[in-house]
Amino acid sequence: MNERPNRVPEWCQGEEWCPVTVTAALLSRKWKPVIVDRLLKSGPCGFSELQNLIGNISGKALSNNLKELEADRIVNRSVISERPYRVEYALTDRGRDLEPLIVAMREWGSKHFEPDSKENGQ
Repeated sequence: MNERPNRVPEWCQGEEWCPVTVTAALLSRKWKPVIVDRLLKSGPCGFSELQNLIGNISGKALSNNLKELEADRIVNRSVISERPYRVEYALTDRGRDLEPLIVAMREWGSKHFEPDSKENGQ
């Protein structure tokens, strides 16, 4: 598996490297923060269990996001040697370090939005 670089191309004007940009790029896809959140809450999960915890995500989208999170060393994929063989996904230490960011996202969303609201919090 090709390992993704620790740095993304320069996006921040006038800065050699921008930690906000690299973090935003890491979590830029819609489902990535949700996957990290569910793994933080539930611990290691099989593919189907994780898909059920997320809800409304296609198998292809989940698979693609998990592959990218694995390449970024956020998620670890383990094959459990039981019959039948199964795969389990868990956060790495690097992935668990995202917890304060995910908690802040959860709190901000709760503060500014209601569950069925289509309003933007204003």
